[in-house]
Amino acid sequence: MNNIISKSQAKAIWLDAQGLNSEFPFGHGAKATTAAVEHLGYVQIDTINVIERCHHHILYSRIPSYKRKHLWQAQSQDKTVFEYWAHALAYIPTKDFRFFIPRMNFTTTAESRWFKTVKPEEIKKVLALIKKQGAISIRDINDDVLVEKDHPWASRKPSKRALQFCFYAGRLVISERIGMLKKYELTERHFGWDKKPKAATEKEILEYLLNRSLQSQGLVSVDSICYLENKRKSAMRALLEKKVKHGDLIRTHLENQDAPPHFIKPEILQKKIKLDTERVHILSPFDPLIIQRKRLNIFFDYDHRFEAYIPKEKRVFGYFALPVIIGDQVVAAIDLKTDRANKKLLVQKLTWLQKNKSKADKQKIETELDRFEKFQLQGDLTTTNND
Repeated sequence: MNNIISKSQAKAIWLDAQGLNSEFPFGHGAKATTAAVEHLGYVQIDTINVIERCHHHILYSRIPSYKRKHLWQAQSQDKTVFEYWAHALAYIPTKDFRFFIPRMNFTTTAESRWFKTVKPEEIKKVLALIKKQGAISIRDINDDVLVEKDHPWASRKPSKRALQFCFYAGRLVISERIGMLKKYELTERHFGWDKKPKAATEKEILEYLLNRSLQSQGLVSVDSICYLENKRKSAMRALLEKKVKHGDLIRTHLENQDAPPHFIKPEILQKKIKLDTERVHILSPFDPLIIQRKRLNIFFDYDHRFEAYIPKEKRVFGYFALPVIIGDQVVAAIDLKTDRANKKLLVQKLTWLQKNKSKADKQKIETELDRFEKFQLQGDLTTTNND
């Protein structure tokens, strides 16, 4: 017999699992940053800086006392997080490094098409330079003979493509990021390893993806576990059925929803989650709660539009609209811009999504905007142009 979960219960489970249902779910200080990344599984990185970049924004949403230097400490000093590709470039717990080694190894195979233009001598050059000098950025290499770009996002410096190849192949790691300027270091030397951890098997990766999703989503589906991992969906369905058969998971359906089945641990289904209906969140469009648009719409009846890359005349919410959640309702979308020169947070456009907007909700959002502005303008870490 399938269990039916109400929409309100489903939202409470997801919000709670995301660390958005209490004030300090991960504690305080630099250690809270590592705890948050480890719990969420990854924190996406993005280069858009019309407001604070999304990796800082995501952490701030769960750690009210968060400072940018905390992420720098976790990456560069404590070395508890590293950068690599999840569904996008992201901060990932170092303890999970082995699950990404198969993808790193794939970068060096003939089937990988991204770095076919990188020449062996360019790879040898950057690795020898780093081995001799220590961590470097692309700015430290000034003897390149510039070439024509083969992609709009590519660099004219052959050394940059070589650095990127070695990064995706796992030979180099980003040891430090100041703003968006990256410094590359030999992976083993950065972590103090004699050799890399043993690569995870495909079976272990499937278990990892499932456990990561259960921890950060509470209530999962094949689509939510395998977001942008379509090739693994068939094997994940089989794993879920096995877990249901053994009693480790329960198959559920969302009330009044024509949606695929979801799966949950028995103890979470029985847990009485009390949702804080007064809590306000202004979330990044790349937040783990927002990025899976289809799932967001199923749970919250909200179809988020990311409009930065569409013509101005076709925008509805604005260039960089941020969904605003009060309790378990998406009540508005706010297009914000940080005027750093004049130290102001500018509201470009506010779109109300609820028919019955109240003065109380307006005041809650104003209060949160004041707090959000202070975070936007705190200057605890130097920023640079993207490089």
